[in-house]
Amino acid sequence: MHSKERKIRIGLVDDHQLFSKSLSLLISGFTNFEILVEASNGIDLQEKISRLATLPDIMLVDVSMPRMDGPQTTVWLKKNYPDMRLIALSMNDREQTIITMLKSGCSAYLFKDIHPTELERALNEVYQKGFYNADLHNRSIASFVKSSQDEAPDFSNREVEFLKLSCQDLTYLQIADQMNLSLRTIDGYREALFKKLGIQSRTSMVLEGLRKGLISLD
Repeated sequence: MHSKERKIRIGLVDDHQLFSKSLSLLISGFTNFEILVEASNGIDLQEKISRLATLPDIMLVDVSMPRMDGPQTTVWLKKNYPDMRLIALSMNDREQTIITMLKSGCSAYLFKDIHPTELERALNEVYQKGFYNADLHNRSIASFVKSSQDEAPDFSNREVEFLKLSCQDLTYLQIADQMNLSLRTIDGYREALFKKLGIQSRTSMVLEGLRKGLISLD
């Protein structure tokens, strides 16, 4: 449970003012949340955050912004405020863009058309657990029950190596070349990890690898 002594503090960095204001109002209406700072880009955020008496617990960061974009902003925040939880927010669904934001330090990647209920759940999970992975909430109840009853899976060294390479700007074919394996073998590693982690996408695979401590982005 959250502490009832104070609300969870949220910051927003987004250059679309109408969206930012609407999102601010929405989050302010959630139980136990408050908006602490709003900025239009990373440079604007640097100026505003330096004047805050207290810091946000979670910062929502737009991917595409002028002057200082999402990846640059998250890298700066992670370096200067390592305890702050970061969430990427975008309409960009390119796999590599998502992984870039995760590598920069984000604990979740949310799309701007997210349902308010899922947004509130994501904010709570990032605050409580450190990560939010939508795939884990989209599994069927039967799948969830089965996975909870199974023993914790073991991961081979090659699977972990594949997982680490999946965090980089590489296609699966390039990963196969780097590991000196066939694409078919790489596909086998991918499917095995998808099954073991209970997910359905490369992005979720990276997130779960981070959450479980199988990989790090240092």
